[in-house]
Amino acid sequence: MENDAPKKKPTMDTSSLDESVFNMFKNPDNNLVNIGQILTVIERTGVRRSDHRLSEMMSKLNLYHKKHGAENTTVDNLNVDLATFNQLVDENIVLINQTIQNKMIIPEWPVFCQMIKDIFVRCRSNHSGEVATYIPQLARYSKDLWAMSVCTVDGQRMALGDVDVSFTLQSCSKPFTYAICLNELGPEVVHKYIGHEPSGRNFNEICLDRDNKPHNPMLNSGAIMSCGLLLELMEPKSSLAEKYDFLLQSMQKLAGNESIGFNNAVFLSERETADRNFAMGYYMKENNCFPDQLDLHDCLDLYFQSCSLEVNTEALSVMGATLANGGICPTTGQKVLNSSDVRDVLSLMYSCGMYNYSGQFAFKVGLPAKSGVSGPILLVVPNVMCVALWSPPLDQIGNSVRGQQFCNELVDLFNFHRFDNMRHSEKKLDPRRESFEVKGLTVVTLLFAAVAGDVTALQRHYLQGMDMGLCDYDGRTALHLAAAEGHAKCVVFLLSVCQVDVEAADRWGHTPLQEAERGDHKEVARVIREAIIKKGRSLTEES
Repeated sequence: MENDAPKKKPTMDTSSLDESVFNMFKNPDNNLVNIGQILTVIERTGVRRSDHRLSEMMSKLNLYHKKHGAENTTVDNLNVDLATFNQLVDENIVLINQTIQNKMIIPEWPVFCQMIKDIFVRCRSNHSGEVATYIPQLARYSKDLWAMSVCTVDGQRMALGDVDVSFTLQSCSKPFTYAICLNELGPEVVHKYIGHEPSGRNFNEICLDRDNKPHNPMLNSGAIMSCGLLLELMEPKSSLAEKYDFLLQSMQKLAGNESIGFNNAVFLSERETADRNFAMGYYMKENNCFPDQLDLHDCLDLYFQSCSLEVNTEALSVMGATLANGGICPTTGQKVLNSSDVRDVLSLMYSCGMYNYSGQFAFKVGLPAKSGVSGPILLVVPNVMCVALWSPPLDQIGNSVRGQQFCNELVDLFNFHRFDNMRHSEKKLDPRRESFEVKGLTVVTLLFAAVAGDVTALQRHYLQGMDMGLCDYDGRTALHLAAAEGHAKCVVFLLSVCQVDVEAADRWGHTPLQEAERGDHKEVARVIREAIIKKGRSLTEES
């Protein structure tokens, strides 16, 4: 009789992981592992040693280094045995193992970074656009400032340019205040007050939708309403200071506890030049848009405060990567938002995030994004990464000129556009796959078509620019297999149109002609002999 008792779920044996990692890197002469070598391998995948997920290991390493620092000048010089290694890495061994096995969303990280750097450098030479001047603090930014940070869903990080210079979030705060509302109040409550339709109007136009609601939370009216919901419906008895602290702490969770500051000068200037926002607020109040008992001045203050939060591209990239990762912060592993709420946020970023350019941006770039008048663009590639861009010069609509160029060149190179993966679409690079994996899949599809005698498939591969002379591990080409199977039409196409090497030899020295003769495919053998003779004549004429 079978045992009906429930089976225990298999658990991960971290001790065996420790040992396997140790054995992979140990020095056979002394059976010790160099910590610097481990850290180098981790960092090569894009995960920084300052990553919060490695904090336990780094703390232990620093303590161990202090005790054994006489002969070791840095942590990287430490050489440890297996027992010590286990103690040092135990809490973080799963992430370490993931990086060492290179099971990351972008496996060939150095190659990817170089491609991103090439785009970044090209965009630097773009000197068009003007810095926003409606408040003095924005007008002080240099037109030469240009920064970019990437954070993937696995916490792979890269940064270029002026990444240490801070700027205010401005309209880039809007997706996050909306997300916090959804997370705390639920979509049913939030969407009673805020719509989710593109307005077709300017971001600060005084108008409402047919239901007397702000069209969407990416407009000033919708963002003001988000702040109103945070004030009045979320713990209404809390003080204004506590509500601001809650907003700031929520933003810091989204940013993986990266530094987020506050620019009081910008806040005061925003409030002093807020006639249109006040007009919008009173118009909404007249139409009974707000929750009961809301103080409009407090609501607008919180809105100006959210726009005056100060970040750099490093923090902003993690905030966007939390959205790309379905609400889980990549650098802390903390679940900050519900995935369904993230879906709503990204949907509205896609349709409404780039001011009056949103439709054209969705058409050209095809990714959720949000811009701000201080110069940032938050670009989210769902399930892959976020790119945070910052350059103060703006176009007439209010979007960063360099940032837009970067976004356009990014999707021209990689298949990140939401509709790039449709069948028969233009072939672009996919950084989520290793080059050998892509090449292996290409070889398989090509050789399968040759074995099946599918001339149409071979023609399609040729039109897509595929190398028709690719071979498998054994050196066998499509011509070898088509000849062996007796597919004359395929052989003729490969030789006459694709002009593949008629005398290519596999690892055993066999040529396509030998394959045809071995299979007694007389017509195929005749075609190949003629091609060999023709090749010989060509070589004679050239000489």
